[in-house]
Amino acid sequence: MKKILTVLGARPQFIKASVVSHAFRQSGHLKEVLVHTGQHFDANMSDVFFNELGMSKPDHFLDIHGGGHGAMTGRMLERLEQVMLAERPDAVLVYGDTNSTLAGALAAAKLHIPVAHVEAGLRSFNMAMPEEVNRILTDRVSRWLFTPTNAATQHLVREGVALAAIQEVGDVMYDVAIHHGQRVDATGRVLRQLALTPGTYVLSTVHRAENTDHPERLQAIVDGLEAVAQHMPVVWPIHPRTRGVLQSTGRLAKLTPKLRLLDPVGYLDMVQLEKHAAVIATDSGGVQKEAFFYKVPCVTLRDETEWVELVEAGWNRLVVPDSALKIKDQIIHAAGSFGKDLKPYGDGTAGMQIVNALFNI
Repeated sequence: MKKILTVLGARPQFIKASVVSHAFRQSGHLKEVLVHTGQHFDANMSDVFFNELGMSKPDHFLDIHGGGHGAMTGRMLERLEQVMLAERPDAVLVYGDTNSTLAGALAAAKLHIPVAHVEAGLRSFNMAMPEEVNRILTDRVSRWLFTPTNAATQHLVREGVALAAIQEVGDVMYDVAIHHGQRVDATGRVLRQLALTPGTYVLSTVHRAENTDHPERLQAIVDGLEAVAQHMPVVWPIHPRTRGVLQSTGRLAKLTPKLRLLDPVGYLDMVQLEKHAAVIATDSGGVQKEAFFYKVPCVTLRDETEWVELVEAGWNRLVVPDSALKIKDQIIHAAGSFGKDLKPYGDGTAGMQIVNALFNI
């Protein structure tokens, strides 16, 4: 039986991997070995996801987190090489654009183990983003490039990637939305606990370094959300990094109580909050798509997005977070807006297509 070693480290990767891991188990011909780097080390950011998504516990937990990008990636590279030498997999599977993604791809490439990249071909065209560097380098050393959209495929074609290496399978996040989205409704626990009425609140997530590590941007986002909270409830499951920055600057204690701060929530609670929000305001790539899957208008607090098709279709508003007033106005105006009807992310069978492609290693 062929062995696939999957490297995971961040919350969105656990979600994406759930449907692919399920397809591996169904195949009966491929054995998956899960490695958790520890990049998201908070139990609310990882453990609960394995429980709720029906995934097996990781076979290896490396407990690597904290420090700069170079230090973290270097430590991961060293430990992943040891794991790969011990496991001797036939291929290594990585997801997305995190430090865990790049470390897994580099460790495999240096050991001459073929690499499969899920979400290949995405581009923000902003090399100041660590994620952009990670995804470009990972694509460069991968044998299988599984793209989620035609736009991603065309990026790779323009970069000279061989057509035989590119497989446009659709977005595994769409698979997840179909599979798990039906498990929640408007009567679930989190809405009851927060006394929220569906369709009346804003859901926000902020975690990217481009926002949290720049005081003026984070201040504009916080001020904008506080201004929105004067008009409608704002629910904010706050990322540990963001909470730490706000706490260190003294801003956390000064936030208006109208901002409903939560600890990171489990996957099913997050889906419920997404499905029933009036607007989602986020800097997350995955949450942008989930908003679209659940037909909720989205405001993306970034300079650019990899999911340009959602902006062009009117489901997503791209807002540079340099003005609290602009952020507030865009969120308020997004409520009740809808985009064009389109299906850019495949037919919900991406996970099975990935497993089928790896069957003939």
